[in-house]
Amino acid sequence: MLAARFPGILPPLTPQEALEVSMVASVAGEIADGVIRRYRPFRAPHHSASMPALVGGGNKVRPGEVSLAHHGVLFLDEFPEFPRQSLEALRQPLESGKAVIARASAHVTYPARFQLLAAMNPCRCGYLDDPAMACSRAPRCAAQYQAKISGPLFDRIDLHVDVPAVRAEDLSLPPPAEDSATVAKRVAAARQIQLERYQDVASETPIRTNAQADGKLLEKVASLDRDGEALLSQAVDKLRLTARGYHRVIKVARTIADMDSSEPVLRRHLAEALSYRRIAPQAG
Repeated sequence: MLAARFPGILPPLTPQEALEVSMVASVAGEIADGVIRRYRPFRAPHHSASMPALVGGGNKVRPGEVSLAHHGVLFLDEFPEFPRQSLEALRQPLESGKAVIARASAHVTYPARFQLLAAMNPCRCGYLDDPAMACSRAPRCAAQYQAKISGPLFDRIDLHVDVPAVRAEDLSLPPPAEDSATVAKRVAAARQIQLERYQDVASETPIRTNAQADGKLLEKVASLDRDGEALLSQAVDKLRLTARGYHRVIKVARTIADMDSSEPVLRRHLAEALSYRRIAPQAG
Protein backbone atom coordinates (compact mmCIF):
# COMPACT_ATOMS: atom_id res chain seq x y z
CA MET A 1 0.00 0.00 0.00
CA LEU A 2 2.79 2.43 0.87
CA ALA A 3 4.68 1.63 -2.34
CA ALA A 4 1.61 2.09 -4.55
CA ARG A 5 1.09 5.56 -3.11
CA PHE A 6 4.69 6.64 -3.51
CA PRO A 7 4.22 8.03 -7.05
CA GLY A 8 1.55 10.33 -5.62
CA ILE A 9 4.13 12.39 -3.73
CA LEU A 10 6.44 12.77 -6.74
CA PRO A 11 6.26 15.95 -8.84
CA PRO A 12 4.49 15.81 -12.22
CA LEU A 13 6.54 14.80 -15.24
CA THR A 14 8.22 17.60 -17.12
CA PRO A 15 7.49 17.71 -20.88
CA GLN A 16 10.91 16.16 -21.60
CA GLU A 17 10.36 13.41 -19.03
CA ALA A 18 6.88 12.68 -20.40
CA LEU A 19 8.35 12.30 -23.88
CA GLU A 20 11.03 9.89 -22.65
CA VAL A 21 8.49 7.80 -20.71
CA SER A 22 6.19 7.66 -23.74
CA MET A 23 8.97 6.64 -26.12
CA VAL A 24 9.97 3.68 -23.94
CA ALA A 25 6.35 2.58 -23.57
CA SER A 26 5.85 2.90 -27.32
CA VAL A 27 8.87 0.71 -28.10
CA ALA A 28 7.47 -1.88 -25.67
CA GLY A 29 4.14 -1.80 -27.52
CA GLU A 30 2.20 -0.44 -24.56
CA ILE A 31 0.91 2.72 -26.27
CA ALA A 32 0.07 3.64 -29.84
CA ASP A 33 -1.00 6.53 -32.08
CA GLY A 34 1.57 8.93 -30.64
CA VAL A 35 -0.14 9.25 -27.25
CA ILE A 36 1.97 11.00 -24.60
CA ARG A 37 1.96 9.58 -21.09
CA ARG A 38 1.85 12.31 -18.48
CA TYR A 39 1.98 10.24 -15.29
CA ARG A 40 4.95 8.63 -13.59
CA PRO A 41 5.18 4.87 -14.19
CA PHE A 42 4.65 2.39 -11.38
CA ARG A 43 5.84 -1.11 -12.17
CA ALA A 44 5.45 -4.05 -9.79
CA PRO A 45 6.58 -7.30 -11.46
CA HIS A 46 6.03 -10.68 -9.79
CA HIS A 47 9.02 -12.19 -8.02
CA SER A 48 9.21 -14.93 -10.64
CA ALA A 49 10.27 -12.35 -13.27
CA SER A 50 13.28 -13.40 -15.31
CA MET A 51 16.38 -11.30 -15.95
CA PRO A 52 15.24 -10.31 -19.51
CA ALA A 53 11.86 -9.32 -18.08
CA LEU A 54 13.53 -7.02 -15.56
CA VAL A 55 16.36 -5.43 -17.54
CA GLY A 56 15.26 -6.11 -21.12
CA GLY A 57 16.18 -8.54 -23.84
CA GLY A 58 14.57 -11.23 -25.94
CA ASN A 59 14.77 -11.81 -29.69
CA LYS A 60 13.65 -8.26 -30.47
CA VAL A 61 15.53 -6.72 -27.50
CA ARG A 62 12.51 -5.18 -25.82
CA PRO A 63 12.84 -2.83 -22.82
CA GLY A 64 12.44 -4.46 -19.43
CA GLU A 65 10.77 -3.33 -16.23
CA VAL A 66 13.68 -1.07 -15.26
CA SER A 67 13.15 0.95 -18.45
CA LEU A 68 9.35 0.86 -18.30
CA ALA A 69 9.78 2.40 -14.82
CA HIS A 70 11.95 5.22 -16.24
CA HIS A 71 11.27 8.47 -14.30
CA GLY A 72 8.94 6.47 -12.06
CA VAL A 73 8.93 3.67 -9.51
CA LEU A 74 9.96 0.02 -9.73
CA PHE A 75 8.49 -1.91 -6.79
CA LEU A 76 9.87 -5.36 -6.01
CA ASP A 77 7.83 -7.09 -3.33
CA GLU A 78 9.26 -10.17 -1.60
CA PHE A 79 12.71 -8.97 -2.65
CA PRO A 80 14.74 -12.09 -1.70
CA GLU A 81 12.36 -14.32 -3.65
CA PHE A 82 13.45 -12.89 -7.00
CA PRO A 83 16.05 -15.01 -8.85
CA ARG A 84 19.55 -14.04 -7.78
CA GLN A 85 20.63 -13.49 -11.38
CA SER A 86 17.72 -11.10 -11.95
CA LEU A 87 18.56 -9.04 -8.88
CA GLU A 88 22.25 -8.81 -9.71
CA ALA A 89 21.32 -7.48 -13.16
CA LEU A 90 19.79 -4.42 -11.44
CA ARG A 91 23.17 -3.19 -10.25
CA GLN A 92 24.28 -1.57 -13.49
CA PRO A 93 21.00 0.29 -14.23
CA LEU A 94 20.85 1.54 -10.64
CA GLU A 95 24.34 2.97 -10.99
CA SER A 96 24.19 4.43 -14.50
CA GLY A 97 20.49 5.09 -15.14
CA LYS A 98 20.73 3.00 -18.31
CA ALA A 99 20.00 -0.59 -19.29
CA VAL A 100 22.63 -1.80 -21.76
CA ILE A 101 21.64 -5.00 -23.56
CA ALA A 102 24.31 -6.71 -25.66
CA ARG A 103 23.44 -9.38 -28.20
CA ALA A 104 25.37 -10.86 -31.10
CA SER A 105 23.02 -9.10 -33.51
CA ALA A 106 22.37 -5.90 -31.56
CA HIS A 107 23.69 -3.59 -28.86
CA VAL A 108 20.83 -1.57 -27.39
CA THR A 109 20.72 1.01 -24.60
CA TYR A 110 17.43 1.98 -22.96
CA PRO A 111 17.01 4.71 -20.32
CA ALA A 112 16.42 3.39 -16.79
CA ARG A 113 16.45 6.27 -14.32
CA PHE A 114 13.97 4.85 -11.79
CA GLN A 115 13.42 4.77 -8.05
CA LEU A 116 13.68 1.27 -6.66
CA LEU A 117 11.36 0.34 -3.81
CA ALA A 118 11.82 -3.13 -2.33
CA ALA A 119 9.97 -4.89 0.47
CA MET A 120 10.99 -8.01 2.35
CA ASN A 121 10.38 -9.87 5.56
CA PRO A 122 13.34 -9.90 7.98
CA CYS A 123 13.44 -13.70 7.77
CA ARG A 124 11.64 -16.52 6.00
CA CYS A 125 8.99 -16.98 8.69
CA GLY A 126 8.49 -13.23 9.09
CA TYR A 127 8.35 -13.24 12.89
CA LEU A 128 11.92 -12.35 13.80
CA ASP A 129 10.88 -9.64 16.28
CA ASP A 130 8.14 -11.74 17.93
CA PRO A 131 9.70 -14.24 20.39
CA ALA A 132 6.36 -16.03 20.76
CA MET A 133 6.07 -16.83 17.05
CA ALA A 134 9.66 -16.75 15.72
CA CYS A 135 11.09 -20.01 14.49
CA SER A 136 13.71 -21.94 16.45
CA ARG A 137 16.47 -20.85 14.05
CA ALA A 138 16.21 -17.13 14.87
CA PRO A 139 18.29 -14.99 14.56
CA ARG A 140 20.50 -17.14 12.34
CA CYS A 141 17.66 -17.55 9.85
CA ALA A 142 17.49 -13.76 9.34
CA ALA A 143 21.15 -13.52 8.39
CA GLN A 144 20.79 -16.42 5.97
CA TYR A 145 17.58 -15.09 4.41
CA GLN A 146 18.93 -11.56 3.96
CA ALA A 147 22.14 -12.99 2.51
CA LYS A 148 20.09 -13.81 -0.59
CA ILE A 149 20.58 -10.11 -1.40
CA SER A 150 24.21 -9.41 -2.20
CA GLY A 151 26.19 -6.75 -0.37
CA PRO A 152 26.82 -4.67 -3.53
CA LEU A 153 23.08 -4.56 -4.25
CA PHE A 154 22.22 -3.59 -0.68
CA ASP A 155 24.92 -0.90 -0.95
CA ARG A 156 22.99 0.71 -3.82
CA ILE A 157 19.84 1.11 -1.69
CA ASP A 158 20.08 4.41 0.17
CA LEU A 159 17.15 4.21 2.59
CA HIS A 160 16.50 1.16 4.75
CA VAL A 161 13.39 1.52 6.92
CA ASP A 162 11.94 -1.04 9.32
CA VAL A 163 8.14 -1.12 9.11
CA PRO A 164 6.62 -2.79 12.21
CA ALA A 165 3.48 -4.86 11.96
CA VAL A 166 0.22 -2.93 12.22
CA ARG A 167 -1.71 -3.76 15.37
CA ALA A 168 -5.48 -4.06 15.41
CA GLU A 169 -5.85 -0.97 17.62
CA ASP A 170 -3.79 1.08 15.15
CA LEU A 171 -6.54 0.71 12.55
CA SER A 172 -8.91 2.86 14.61
CA LEU A 173 -6.48 5.76 15.07
CA PRO A 174 -7.33 9.18 13.56
CA PRO A 175 -5.85 10.00 10.15
CA PRO A 176 -2.28 11.37 10.08
CA ALA A 177 -1.68 15.09 10.26
CA GLU A 178 -0.14 15.14 6.79
CA ASP A 179 -1.73 13.68 3.70
CA SER A 180 0.01 12.80 0.44
CA ALA A 181 -0.82 16.17 -1.15
CA THR A 182 0.94 18.02 1.67
CA VAL A 183 4.04 15.85 1.41
CA ALA A 184 3.99 16.20 -2.38
CA LYS A 185 4.28 19.99 -2.05
CA ARG A 186 7.44 19.63 0.05
CA VAL A 187 8.89 17.13 -2.42
CA ALA A 188 8.09 19.43 -5.35
CA ALA A 189 9.80 22.34 -3.60
CA ALA A 190 12.93 20.25 -2.98
CA ARG A 191 12.96 19.05 -6.59
CA GLN A 192 12.69 22.64 -7.80
CA ILE A 193 15.70 23.59 -5.67
CA GLN A 194 17.66 20.80 -7.32
CA LEU A 195 16.55 21.72 -10.85
CA GLU A 196 17.73 25.29 -10.30
CA ARG A 197 20.98 24.09 -8.71
CA TYR A 198 22.00 22.01 -11.73
CA GLN A 199 20.41 23.92 -14.62
CA ASP A 200 23.71 25.54 -15.64
CA VAL A 201 25.87 22.43 -15.17
CA ALA A 202 27.32 21.18 -18.45
CA SER A 203 26.78 17.43 -18.68
CA GLU A 204 26.21 14.80 -21.35
CA THR A 205 23.03 13.80 -19.51
CA PRO A 206 20.95 16.59 -17.93
CA ILE A 207 21.28 16.54 -14.14
CA ARG A 208 17.93 16.94 -12.41
CA THR A 209 18.50 15.53 -8.91
CA ASN A 210 21.19 15.17 -6.28
CA ALA A 211 21.38 11.45 -7.04
CA GLN A 212 22.99 12.27 -10.39
CA ALA A 213 25.67 14.55 -8.95
CA ASP A 214 29.13 13.07 -8.53
CA GLY A 215 32.81 13.86 -8.11
CA LYS A 216 33.78 17.50 -7.87
CA LEU A 217 30.19 18.60 -8.44
CA LEU A 218 29.02 16.68 -5.35
CA GLU A 219 31.83 18.20 -3.29
CA LYS A 220 30.73 21.65 -4.43
CA VAL A 221 26.99 21.33 -3.75
CA ALA A 222 27.22 19.24 -0.55
CA SER A 223 30.32 20.40 1.29
CA LEU A 224 30.34 19.42 4.97
CA ASP A 225 31.36 21.53 7.92
CA ARG A 226 33.90 20.30 10.47
CA ASP A 227 31.28 18.58 12.65
CA GLY A 228 29.79 16.83 9.65
CA GLU A 229 33.17 15.61 8.43
CA ALA A 230 33.97 14.25 11.91
CA LEU A 231 30.64 12.41 12.09
CA LEU A 232 31.05 10.91 8.64
CA SER A 233 34.59 9.82 9.45
CA GLN A 234 33.33 7.96 12.53
CA ALA A 235 30.52 6.38 10.49
CA VAL A 236 32.95 5.09 7.87
CA ASP A 237 34.61 2.93 10.53
CA LYS A 238 31.54 1.91 12.52
CA LEU A 239 29.23 1.21 9.55
CA ARG A 240 32.07 0.04 7.30
CA LEU A 241 30.92 2.30 4.49
CA THR A 242 32.23 1.57 1.03
CA ALA A 243 33.32 4.43 -1.24
CA ARG A 244 29.93 4.15 -2.95
CA GLY A 245 28.10 4.19 0.38
CA TYR A 246 30.14 7.20 1.52
CA HIS A 247 29.06 9.31 -1.44
CA ARG A 248 25.48 8.06 -1.32
CA VAL A 249 25.17 9.19 2.30
CA ILE A 250 26.29 12.67 1.25
CA LYS A 251 23.72 12.74 -1.58
CA VAL A 252 20.93 11.72 0.80
CA ALA A 253 22.06 14.34 3.33
CA ARG A 254 22.01 16.99 0.58
CA THR A 255 18.43 15.99 -0.28
CA ILE A 256 17.36 16.03 3.37
CA ALA A 257 18.79 19.55 3.62
CA ASP A 258 16.78 20.53 0.52
CA MET A 259 13.62 19.16 2.14
CA ASP A 260 14.54 21.30 5.15
CA SER A 261 15.06 24.37 2.87
CA SER A 262 18.62 24.57 4.15
CA GLU A 263 21.45 25.67 1.86
CA PRO A 264 24.29 24.16 3.96
CA VAL A 265 24.31 20.45 4.76
CA LEU A 266 24.26 20.41 8.56
CA ARG A 267 25.31 17.72 10.99
CA ARG A 268 21.69 16.78 11.70
CA HIS A 269 21.04 16.20 7.99
CA LEU A 270 24.05 13.91 7.80
CA ALA A 271 23.01 12.07 10.97
CA GLU A 272 19.58 11.36 9.52
CA ALA A 273 21.10 10.14 6.26
CA LEU A 274 23.37 7.77 8.19
CA SER A 275 20.43 6.43 10.18
CA TYR A 276 19.01 5.01 6.95
CA ARG A 277 22.08 2.93 6.08
CA ARG A 278 21.64 -0.79 6.49
CA ILE A 279 23.24 -2.60 9.41
CA ALA A 280 23.69 -6.24 8.48
CA PRO A 281 22.28 -8.81 10.94
CA GLN A 282 24.76 -10.96 12.82
CA ALA A 283 24.46 -14.72 12.50
CA GLY A 284 24.02 -16.54 15.77
